[in-house]
Amino acid sequence: MLAELPPWAAITVLTAAGGVLSAAAAGIFLRLPEKQRQWAIPHLLSYATGALLGAALLGLVPEAIEASMVAYGAAGPARVGTLLLAGILLFFVLEKLVLWRHCHEPEHDHGFVLDPTHEVAGVVEHGHTHRRATDTTPLTGARARAAAMLALTGDTLHNFIDGVIIAVAWLSDPGVGIATAVAVFAHEVPQEIGDLAVLLHGGFSRARAFLLNTLSSLAAVAGGITGLFALSFAGRWLPDVMTVAAASLLYVAVADLIPGLHRRAEPRAALVQLLLMAAGLATVVLLHPAHP
Repeated sequence: MLAELPPWAAITVLTAAGGVLSAAAAGIFLRLPEKQRQWAIPHLLSYATGALLGAALLGLVPEAIEASMVAYGAAGPARVGTLLLAGILLFFVLEKLVLWRHCHEPEHDHGFVLDPTHEVAGVVEHGHTHRRATDTTPLTGARARAAAMLALTGDTLHNFIDGVIIAVAWLSDPGVGIATAVAVFAHEVPQEIGDLAVLLHGGFSRARAFLLNTLSSLAAVAGGITGLFALSFAGRWLPDVMTVAAASLLYVAVADLIPGLHRRAEPRAALVQLLLMAAGLATVVLLHPAHP
């Protein structure tokens, strides 16, 4: 049904639905008992890892290679490989400069320390507050509110970029666009939980915190529409932008999510993680069957 809509309408629906659902999921998770939250989030991240890897390697990269061969001939695949490597290195450098941070490891405040009355001081990176295990000083008063506003600002930029990525994926193939939106949603939920907790600790009421977090999530809509119209005027850049988008998804999965999964090394946990990653990959395959 989405594929029958005009591109701007389909991208708006995908990004808006993802933003609202992730914000709603964050609100629901915050009301769950801590034991249930601690159980659910790692499983969601395992699924997200598979979905992100699948969206990048089974969706965006093959589409980018195909489009690049049309645009650049035999040099297309090498161009995709070069840009993919450059994109991964770019995100590494940006992360080092604290301009880009997609961190969802269990000991960070992306849903794992969810009592906002016990939030502790951390490092604010790309708008996300990260708690170190050794921190014991509570954020209070003006500091807590400043951290909350910084988290909100960074999250808004983050969601805008996610919207651009979804638009790029949709333009490559509607199935890839849907798969990418699912992958983004799966890895965004823990982030939204952490951001909502920071807002609550910053002194915002539950209603206001939820409203602000939802509005921030809807920045993905602006990103999606911006990406759509930017590429409509520069369509020849689509293969290159698709490749960089794939590099972004790969970097999040490999640099941020997988190291967190390795913290649980027992065989049973590893098997569950593998099965959930396979489920994430299967989601991409079902939404975007391989071309003959």
